[in-house]
Amino acid sequence: MNKQKRGRKFSMESGPRKALMKTWVVSFVAKERIQTTEAKAKEFRRFIDRFITKAKKADLANRRYLLRFLTPLTVKKLIDVIAPRFQNRSGGFTRIMKLGQRKSDGAKMVIIELVEKSEKKKIIKKAKKEKK
Repeated sequence: MNKQKRGRKFSMESGPRKALMKTWVVSFVAKERIQTTEAKAKEFRRFIDRFITKAKKADLANRRYLLRFLTPLTVKKLIDVIAPRFQNRSGGFTRIMKLGQRKSDGAKMVIIELVEKSEKKKIIKKAKKEKK
């Protein structure tokens, strides 16, 4: 019996679909959040969670694996900045927050972001609480 293939197609061939996910990973690592449609965010979550899991171990094989798909600067930030935040977490590195529908075509829009915020944001929040 033939089984279904995993993942969404988005009316694209496999090459453009993979290129879309690669460019999104690069911009997601740089900005740590992306606004997109709900279906694309759910598919993107599979990619970024795998890359963060590989970056957490950061041995030579995992670095080379990440370099097959991503740019060297992206891999460096992923391993040095993002992965250490998630050392105590075994999964669920991203959060999807729903925004509502897009006016033009009614697509469900979401923001996908990392669960653990950067240290700067945590320090700013603590400083604001202390002032009050």
